[in-house]
Amino acid sequence: MTFLKGNSMLNEDGYSVKGCEVIYVPKGQAGEYSKLACNPYKGCGHGCVYCYVPGIIKMSRAEFDRIAVPKPGFVERVRKDAKKYQAHGITEQVMIAFTTDPYCPADVEHKLTRDVMWVLIEFGLAFCTLTKGGSRALRDPDLFSPFRDVFASTLTTLDPDQSREWERDAALPADRMATLKQFHNAGIFTWVSLEPVYDTAMTIALIKETAGYVDHYKIGKINYHRRSREIDWRQFTYDVLKVLNDLGKSHYIKKDLQPFLPPGYDNPRYVRQANVPIDHSKEPIEIDHG
Repeated sequence: MTFLKGNSMLNEDGYSVKGCEVIYVPKGQAGEYSKLACNPYKGCGHGCVYCYVPGIIKMSRAEFDRIAVPKPGFVERVRKDAKKYQAHGITEQVMIAFTTDPYCPADVEHKLTRDVMWVLIEFGLAFCTLTKGGSRALRDPDLFSPFRDVFASTLTTLDPDQSREWERDAALPADRMATLKQFHNAGIFTWVSLEPVYDTAMTIALIKETAGYVDHYKIGKINYHRRSREIDWRQFTYDVLKVLNDLGKSHYIKKDLQPFLPPGYDNPRYVRQANVPIDHSKEPIEIDHG
């Protein structure tokens, strides 16, 4: 990332540009995932019972779960913002997305996520997609650069029946894991959001199952649900740290679990998500669709 120091058009963080409409700085729990984000759709369509987004965006859960709707003129709005970032020499990563899913069921038809990614590439911004859409993402591997871009997925269980109960219309866990593996094998940095944790034994099993093709993990407890009161979070934090450290896996423990970390525990919020410097002259890596 580069930026012009002392530029009055930058916010105090030094990497976000004032006056942007749809590329924004996420706050709270979302801010623990990425410095910048954009959300092409309103609604989602995956029907996850633990999702708290409808309350944040003041949308009924029934409508949020029913379908994702493309935001009007979103590509041009992203273009307008991305031009401002390019003008200030900023190449920061933009997360797609927090209040929706970049590979929601509706994106199969609209392909809005791909159009947004093209714009970010055009103006030199990196991107990360965080999705439960699994193999829907295999439409777009040609746009991911191993020198700057990241593929991430949310995983909460290995059990397909449990997934259908908690994440009704999301891709099943095996599909998400297979997609992560393909991106990893193509040289793309991968990370997994182990949030929300609602079955601690399953979270430990997920880490062991995916450690060979996931570069980084972010772990956060379930909130706004009775299950949160039933879990010994101190014991879980101890157990999950032991597994992560035994396997030598990079990780970030989110704020809601940080009170249970050992004193002085090294827990960087952001880690380097590429093995080499950005090089836009490189050809994109193709992924085997199998």
